Amino acid sequence: MAVPIAVLDCDLLLYGRGHRTLDRFKLEDVTDEYLVSTYGFPRQFIYYLVDLLGASLSRPTQRSRAISPETQILAALGFYTSGSFQTRMGDTIGISQASMSRCVANVTEALVERASQFIHFPEDEATVQTLKDDFYALAGMPGVLGVVDCTHVSIKAPNAEDLSYVNRKGLHSLNCLMVCDARGALLSAETHWPGSLPDCAVLQQAALTSQFENKLHKDGWLLGDSSFFLQTWLMTPLHIPETPAEYRYNMAHSATHNVIERTFRTIRSRFRCLDGSKGTLQYSPEKSSHIILACCVLHNISLEHGLDVWSSSATGHMEQPEEEYEQMESMDSEACRIRQELLLTHFS
Repeated sequence: MAVPIAVLDCDLLLYGRGHRTLDRFKLEDVTDEYLVSTYGFPRQFIYYLVDLLGASLSRPTQRSRAISPETQILAALGFYTSGSFQTRMGDTIGISQASMSRCVANVTEALVERASQFIHFPEDEATVQTLKDDFYALAGMPGVLGVVDCTHVSIKAPNAEDLSYVNRKGLHSLNCLMVCDARGALLSAETHWPGSLPDCAVLQQAALTSQFENKLHKDGWLLGDSSFFLQTWLMTPLHIPETPAEYRYNMAHSATHNVIERTFRTIRSRFRCLDGSKGTLQYSPEKSSHIILACCVLHNISLEHGLDVWSSSATGHMEQPEEEYEQMESMDSEACRIRQELLLTHFS
């Protein structure tokens, strides 16, 4: 007599048939306050992500009980915003730790696939002009297309113990190059650079530099701090201002560039997996880079949905190595001429 063989579901074994999971009740059953406190975002935002990512998260599976896109998204948001695979989070959603990990991987991949849809420079002239006008309204700095800077995110030591990821503080990290607009929305995000690279070396090798040197973005420039070299498309502060015009230029530059520092603080505050308060990202550099980029995509989507970029103050202690650099003054005579013309035209 043949004995039937049961296919066991690990989540079913862990939680039993009576365990209440988010696959078994609708989001309408919980309050917005609960969703925001547990997953970091309100109901309509989560519905939008389900519509956006649902097809990618509904891939064929051999499992007897596939996890719904809705539950996968909630699991990933719980990790991104809390910074840890807490047992409580798995209990809340009704899935195992292993399933939590799979959900985060699936949602991260789906968001990274859509990064270029949400993180990009504007192309039409009207939007570019609006971008410049928004920056000019901050502190009177003209022609600004974005502000650029780097930020470090701590990761676990790679299996190969690759020293290229050891930053100036002796910690393993990724050095992430980002550009934002006056609202704090990201226009570019390169999250894969090893932590040992100084900011100027990251920018030198970045796709962002190729874009500007190939004139893909015309009639304007980025603002960068003194860790970068002055370029025809990148205005940096003067090392030792002497004239009133130079002081006014530096003050306007600093006030405008501060937008990206506030953006970094907001991203770290919103996505606690990046701020170091729960430890380093426990993934390979490649997977960690994808998680950072996924959070960047969510940051921009949240802005599109009216979630205020400055609404929450920064917490946590994401490791940020102090840069030890000499003043990066350019020998590019054309870049110096452009900055001098800017001083004479707008700050004299």
